[in-house]
Amino acid sequence: MPRMQPKTISKNEKNKLLNELWSLVTLLETKEEIENFFHDLLSETEAVMLARRIRIARLLLEGKSYEDIRNIMNASHITIAGIHRWLQGRDQGYALMLPRLKKELELQRKAKEREFRQKQPFTFEWLRRRYPLHFLLFNLLDLSEKPVTRRKKRKK
Repeated sequence: MPRMQPKTISKNEKNKLLNELWSLVTLLETKEEIENFFHDLLSETEAVMLARRIRIARLLLEGKSYEDIRNIMNASHITIAGIHRWLQGRDQGYALMLPRLKKELELQRKAKEREFRQKQPFTFEWLRRRYPLHFLLFNLLDLSEKPVTRRKKRKK
């Protein structure tokens, strides 16, 4: 698709196009659906550049200095400053997502750690899986501590 300037489209048409995109993204339910959608929508370069912007924004919101971000991401000061201006001038949509992202990354890290420990022989987790009846009381207590989460239904 040839490149075009957003300024050449009327504001009304641009709003319609973006509204259609946002509506389409909200219809996606699983991570796999979202991943497939963006793989089809964006080229690999566009996806990586978008992910880099998001990572730089996250680092800025975490309070990292420009120099730290430059060393971590190999990005120029101009790029970092542009993303910083972008964060300052927006409705804080990304700032609202940062706690959710941190929570999700922490859950993924804990799951990987737990999986690793369960595979290690003679650890507490390994014994627990190997001899479940010996650890019945522990297992029952663990089940009672886990909160039940239900997915919110979407309004149509």
